Amino acid sequence: MAAREDDGRKHHIGIKQGEVGRYVLLPGDPDRVEVIASRFDNPKFLMRRREYTTWTGELDGVPVACTSTGIGCPSTAIAVEELADIGVDTFIRVGTSGSMQHHIKPGSVGVISGAIRDEGTSRHYLPMEFPSVADLDVTLALREAAKESGFPWYVGIAQSKDSFYGQHNPERMPIADDLQRRWKAWMAGGAICSEMEAATLFIVAATMRVRAGGAMLILGNPDQRPMTEAELADSSIDRVIDTSIAGLRKLIAADRAAGRIK
Repeated sequence: MAAREDDGRKHHIGIKQGEVGRYVLLPGDPDRVEVIASRFDNPKFLMRRREYTTWTGELDGVPVACTSTGIGCPSTAIAVEELADIGVDTFIRVGTSGSMQHHIKPGSVGVISGAIRDEGTSRHYLPMEFPSVADLDVTLALREAAKESGFPWYVGIAQSKDSFYGQHNPERMPIADDLQRRWKAWMAGGAICSEMEAATLFIVAATMRVRAGGAMLILGNPDQRPMTEAELADSSIDRVIDTSIAGLRKLIAADRAAGRIK
């Protein structure tokens, strides 16, 4: 059980049982939470503590929420642990990532079906041999939303890393050769993007028997070439936010049809 305060609020996120529903969107940036929640019906600020900001609302008559995780896997694991402990059973990561394939145009939406565990947090949950995979129902709902979005989209594997600058400036690291060798291997294996949270999200979800998936806005280029002005203009975060909201609506509809929503 995750740590609680005397009033029942979770130690880090500051939320207690009954304040959020079953479905939560997870951006990294606290400032992005209100932007996402503006798509909800009846959006309402709930709590801000440390890197964790939460807004609530409804979609199609069902309570939903949005909680920021901050950057990286350790803080993501805390958010998922504490949210799951107060009844959340469905998580969708909503974020940005770096492209790992030359054919993927910046501004594309990536639906993450699994993640490379190139980070340390998930090792505290399951051995490295255990795969980090997204929930199938969540992934299919996000894929259908991406298909209908009109934006370029891909389904595939993300690389989850612990060091932002280990990716962007590997040549100045003492282990540059190893970082660059591994990056080439991930690309050769078909990974579509690099980010910093999905692997731990999926592993923690697996251990807690909850559902998790992810949608990422894919930016940049694998060779670190700067994005052009046209690419920047074609890379609004609204693309992945709207896709994630649409995917969540599909998931809610499917859960309602299956009798999983009372």
